[in-house]
Amino acid sequence: MIDTKVKLPREETIDYNIKTAWHAIARMYNAEAVKYGITTSIGYILLNIDEEEGTPATKIAPLFGLEARSITRTLKKMEDDGLIMRKQDEVDRRYVRICLTPKGREKKEVARRVVRQFNFAVRERVPAEKLQVFFEVIRTVMQVVDEFSIQSS
Repeated sequence: MIDTKVKLPREETIDYNIKTAWHAIARMYNAEAVKYGITTSIGYILLNIDEEEGTPATKIAPLFGLEARSITRTLKKMEDDGLIMRKQDEVDRRYVRICLTPKGREKKEVARRVVRQFNFAVRERVPAEKLQVFFEVIRTVMQVVDEFSIQSS
């Protein structure tokens, strides 16, 4: 059993390391994105829009772990910037699909290239076995988060 009263230096806590790593990655992505007139958030949304069918608007926010109203402003900005367009679903007219414009496809390719370059650079430096352990640990952390969420409800 782990003694939860033992004080850990913040550098040894799981959440601190995940948060600082993510913030560093986000800063790096934002520095690249700004060169192309987008943000990390916009790039992430673009990467998650199906190029052929579009993506239902209601499916985009959950990718961020957010509610739909949380990204309404970003989607509006993307539409104003000509990156996306909204189309009514042809099967179920109640749904709206977010579709890429040619400009959106171009920016998506930029985002894809940057993400691939970063992942390739990490994979060059971290052996496959260590990456496998990393992914296992992250999955376990997510399971613990889910369990904490259920307990807190």
